[in-house]
Amino acid sequence: MNLRKLGAIAALGLTTAFGASAAVAGECGDITIAEMNWASAELLANVDKIILEAGYGCNVEKVAGATMPTFTSMNEKGQPDIAPELWINAVRTPLEKAVAEGRMVVANEGPITGLGEGWWVTPAFVRDHPELDTVEKVLEHPELFPWAEDPSKGAFMGCPSGWGCQLANANLFRAFNMEEKGWQLVDPGSAAGLDGAIAKAFERDENWFGYYWNPTAVVGKYHLTMLKWETPWAGSDNWDNCIVKPEQECADPKPSSYTESAVNSVVSAAFAEKGGEALDYVKNRVFPGEVMNEMLVYMTDNQATGEDAAYYFLENYEDVWKAWVSEDVAAKVKSAL
Repeated sequence: MNLRKLGAIAALGLTTAFGASAAVAGECGDITIAEMNWASAELLANVDKIILEAGYGCNVEKVAGATMPTFTSMNEKGQPDIAPELWINAVRTPLEKAVAEGRMVVANEGPITGLGEGWWVTPAFVRDHPELDTVEKVLEHPELFPWAEDPSKGAFMGCPSGWGCQLANANLFRAFNMEEKGWQLVDPGSAAGLDGAIAKAFERDENWFGYYWNPTAVVGKYHLTMLKWETPWAGSDNWDNCIVKPEQECADPKPSSYTESAVNSVVSAAFAEKGGEALDYVKNRVFPGEVMNEMLVYMTDNQATGEDAAYYFLENYEDVWKAWVSEDVAAKVKSAL
């Protein structure tokens, strides 16, 4: 038997031994992944890089990204191949057009669970008033959140001046007649002021009520609870043409639940075509919200980079990520850690 034939038999044996995944891994090739400029997206991009390289044989390059620049580049140039955490509210219409025209593919409609913006309360309030579990119920009790400057009013903490959410919270404050009910809309002054107010209330075991968003280290570290809304979503016209506008452009805001946040993992048409099992991984990869928050706390407390956090996650949350991949891929990833 000549060496060429022996080599062919050996290659066939390897293909049989490792299964289709080995063949697909060999076809994976070069991939670019957007590493967005916030912590959860940095973690996602680095977890994807490690798993795709170790588990599927891809050659991954991370590229710096942000929502609008990354979407525009994928839409116009087909690069990067993967945007692991694209918050789509800002690009929903052009994204739908890009998908319809075959330039992009939504591979995963929910890569992180439990995310979104809304109105939150501290653990002390949840413990002492479990029956007040909706925004509307809380609004009837401003006395439970006395404002430091005038305890006769309840303090609702909105967003710092200049943030987009400042307008939404101010208009919802008017829509729900909160001033008439005894509330004061409090401007925290800055991101540090907002986070500091939450930390202070948590450390003193006090009530706090205000705006925040998830996933974040603050929600994870201080165990905030997002309140449900009894009031239904009042529609895009009310939200887009009034709630998010300055007060002079929103004369009659309608009461509404907060707009639903949506995050997708989006891939290029080229990767959708060639990705094979690597694409299946992106489709299956879902971070539980509580795990993501724990990871964000870890990143904050340890000043960890996205890459540091990715290795920590893979080493400490096997029960989560092993559910995304085959046993064969899981073994390869573990051996690379």
